[in-house]
Amino acid sequence: MDIGTRVREFGVVQSAVPLISAVLQLSEQTWLEDQSRQDQFDAHKQTRSLVLLFCQGDWPEVQVEKRSAWDYLGKHAVPVMREILDQYYERGGVILRAMAAKLPPHGTIPGHIDRHPSFASAHRIHIPLLTNPDVVFLVGGKQVTMDVGKAYEINNQLAHRVYNGGDCDRIHFIFDYAPPDYVEYLPPVE
Repeated sequence: MDIGTRVREFGVVQSAVPLISAVLQLSEQTWLEDQSRQDQFDAHKQTRSLVLLFCQGDWPEVQVEKRSAWDYLGKHAVPVMREILDQYYERGGVILRAMAAKLPPHGTIPGHIDRHPSFASAHRIHIPLLTNPDVVFLVGGKQVTMDVGKAYEINNQLAHRVYNGGDCDRIHFIFDYAPPDYVEYLPPVE
């Protein structure tokens, strides 16, 4: 969504610690179970994803479905999303996507703008779970520094890219929230 600025910082997410712990305990094999984002989106070829929720179809009549990572992380992710939504957004909307995304050391997410029409209608929220000082995250051509356990909304209608110049993974929990104005025709999550 075009939020009128590159990024909004929300501060510390009190409920993030259990989610961080749960994500960091998962095996590499678990990260490889769902390769749909890597297969569908060239920008995410070098990433790994733990997909909890994902929408498919033509906007606005998309179907939101639970994916395999819901079983591993749903009970830890829901409090994180609720905390952020309760503090910063009007309730009554729909979470279209939720995932943990890992970019390995020296990996790149090339510059792109999120093009599916749902991205123009939904808020994209990032919560870093693991990062390092050598991550370069550019939104609208300017670097954004994100701290572990804090929430940020990015303007995904501006070009954005990431380079992990460090020697450890960069992992973010990301979810897309379509507020009530945009969801009157959306079916419920199954």
